[in-house]
Amino acid sequence: MLKLLSVCTLVCASVISSVAAVAAPSPSLIPAEPNLAAKSWVLMDADSGAVLAQKNADERLPPASLTKMMTSYVLSYEEAQGNVTKDDLVKVSRNAWASNPKFKGSSLMWIEVGKQVKLGDLHRGIIISSGNDASVAVAEYLAGSEDGFAQVMNKHAELLGMTNTHFVNSCGLPAEGHYSTAHDMARLAKGIIRDFPEDYEMYSEREFTYNGIRTPNRNKLLWRDPSVDGLKTGHTKEAGYCLVASAKRQDMRLIAAVMGTRSEEARVQETQKLLSYGFRYYETSTLYRAAEEVTTTRVWSGESDSVALGLKSDLVLTIARGQRKNLSVDMVIDDVIKAPFENGQELGRLVITLDGQELANEPLVALQAVEQSGFINRIWDSIVLFFRGIFS
Repeated sequence: MLKLLSVCTLVCASVISSVAAVAAPSPSLIPAEPNLAAKSWVLMDADSGAVLAQKNADERLPPASLTKMMTSYVLSYEEAQGNVTKDDLVKVSRNAWASNPKFKGSSLMWIEVGKQVKLGDLHRGIIISSGNDASVAVAEYLAGSEDGFAQVMNKHAELLGMTNTHFVNSCGLPAEGHYSTAHDMARLAKGIIRDFPEDYEMYSEREFTYNGIRTPNRNKLLWRDPSVDGLKTGHTKEAGYCLVASAKRQDMRLIAAVMGTRSEEARVQETQKLLSYGFRYYETSTLYRAAEEVTTTRVWSGESDSVALGLKSDLVLTIARGQRKNLSVDMVIDDVIKAPFENGQELGRLVITLDGQELANEPLVALQAVEQSGFINRIWDSIVLFFRGIFS
């Protein structure tokens, strides 16, 4: 059964969900970033999007099975749109058959040609078993062919801001023109966690059994670090050993993407170094929520004589641990605000600084509309403003 894919509102609306910033730490507060035995890496805060450590983060490299994170993302998106359900039955083609010679020696879910498999099981086979066969089966079911599915993957990558990524297949087997970066993989992980939290829970499952065959999750950090609850490993000769992992401690969630290590153990140890560094030396705080009242200001010639001001998006900051008390908050509000104006209209700016460094400069907007008052009140306010201008 062929399902037509549509990439629209959900992704577009969720690309920018908060205002984010990271403070450049004082050398006395935070040591140098860890140096890893890997080709590239990045450490990102999942809420603010702030990059806390990186090296060669935008270098294009083969992503191996990290590719399957996008296959999973597209499937979650199609389910959220109501185009497919987890109970849909997918008939396994010869291309998706576990015995396809191109899959020899690679990770599999072990599905059989001609059999029907629930889409929900294939999703687990992609995430937990890292099944190349499951990935191809999903790609063909959703888009008719793996080539067509790759086009959809690339569209989602574009919408997620993955500017140095291009997918050729759904599983990550080596192919010319198939590449990504540590930074883009962290962006994709952020999107999965933010947009599909229920499906994200599958990334924490340690094993999956299908047709009597048990396959373990290759992310060993799930056993070693109780704060780690995802995401995905990858390995080919060309890519080396890769890992994208996310961990949450208290209210802070970090994403580490490490590409091109020399062994399974190395990718675990190097990723753990990044996570430990981030949690030890940084903290993330939501200073203001969207539509939360930050301040009020005087309104002239309006049916109300004041209006509450706030932000359109959450203001999330990642700063050196212990420095929140040193943040400076300044508000620059228009001297004279006259009605009428609409809900959401910009009436000032909110500026956050730390040690003289500007971390955020965001519009303060009206949290409600204010209509113009009657003629007498407008005349009186005009007189008051006239004399205030003379004597100010």
